[in-house]
Amino acid sequence: MITSDTATIDVINQLAGLRPDAKIAGVRALRPDVVRHTQGSYDTLLAPKETSGLTHIERALVGLRVAYLDASPTLAAHYRQQLVKLGAPADTITAIEEEYPSKGLDARTAAILRHADLVNHTPGHATEVDLRELQSDGLSAPEIVTLSQLIAFLSYQVRVLAVVSVLGDTPATIPPTSSQEE
Repeated sequence: MITSDTATIDVINQLAGLRPDAKIAGVRALRPDVVRHTQGSYDTLLAPKETSGLTHIERALVGLRVAYLDASPTLAAHYRQQLVKLGAPADTITAIEEEYPSKGLDARTAAILRHADLVNHTPGHATEVDLRELQSDGLSAPEIVTLSQLIAFLSYQVRVLAVVSVLGDTPATIPPTSSQEE
């Protein structure tokens, strides 16, 4: 299972390599609700205590696939590392990073990845037929909802990480307090 402690870990800051004194870390700290909810979404969608549907490996596979599709090497490395920790087969991990990852994958995993590709590339084109195909490949309605939420969150995570990484690593200029000025 992917583990995190929301009191001490902020996956975005961690992956962006932000120092605590970086300006963007200070800017993010101004919106603790956004930071908390972003981390909470990560914990809920990627590291739930009980999966009740999509396995931790399936969730991390989708994470790696979206990172690959959106050309986010930092996130790809993160999800690849999670898959290794979870014991995912090496050939499955490799297949996720191919243009059309279906060789050697079971029908359920291939269907999950096809849906991730569809929703990531053209979210408005997913139809009832696509949802029925997911069901015929073994996904329940709640799993399909979770999968769609996961893909949406991962797309958000890619974009937030890209912005934070670009703006990060500049030490904040902390104005002196009145006692420091004397």
